Amino acid sequence: MPYPKYSIVIPAYNERARIPATLKSVVECIRSSGWSAEIIVVDDGSRDATAQVVRAFAVGAPEVRLIQNPGNHGKGYSVRNGLLQALGEIVMFTDADLSAPIEEAERLFAAIAGGADIAIGSRWLERTRQTIRQPLYRQFFGRCFNAVTRMVMGLPFADTQCGFKAFTRDAAQTVFQLQTIERWGFDPEILFIALKRGYRIEEVPVSWAHDERSRISYLKDGMRMLEDIAIVRWNALLGRYGKDVQHIHRPRLAK
Repeated sequence: MPYPKYSIVIPAYNERARIPATLKSVVECIRSSGWSAEIIVVDDGSRDATAQVVRAFAVGAPEVRLIQNPGNHGKGYSVRNGLLQALGEIVMFTDADLSAPIEEAERLFAAIAGGADIAIGSRWLERTRQTIRQPLYRQFFGRCFNAVTRMVMGLPFADTQCGFKAFTRDAAQTVFQLQTIERWGFDPEILFIALKRGYRIEEVPVSWAHDERSRISYLKDGMRMLEDIAIVRWNALLGRYGKDVQHIHRPRLAK
């Protein structure tokens, strides 16, 4: 039994209501596309029946497996936990609301096939691809945060926060072992680490539909993200992103 070519990681917290539809869409996509792929749902200590729903769904979909965090730690922790346990040669994460349709993953995979180590989805490179736009106040805060991030951290990307990113296995193993931010501010950190380690990152325009059920608070979480940016700069000064890492070996699969 070979390893899958792709691993699709979905962080989930209290997603009982929408995770069945999400998994149905992803499973249908990988089957119709003929991808050799696994789907990893990382349950971040949900207080609802997210884990039970995923287990029930997996009975009829062997592509799906569940990882449970030891309590609630945040999206960054969940993404790292999933990607470091992924078996694929190309690993990616997507938000549970599928704001970027999973079919758009083809665009990320194509960028990696073209030589990129990391491909990141962008809502802003081609704004016409936004099928349902965010309210103006959310666009304003998002663009302000992105501008501050670009300025302070030197990130040359139009959209650092899009929850739709793919990595070669080598890049993921290095970047996520060095990641320290466990909540919303982890995206700029992993991009900062990747650039520091010399990985080639390609920003790819993707279709996007805003989901009103998004839980992020631009005031509270925005302030926390600014703190996270300061932590990243401090970590860089201390040399924490330059240390050696040992890649995690994939388990032997049954024949």
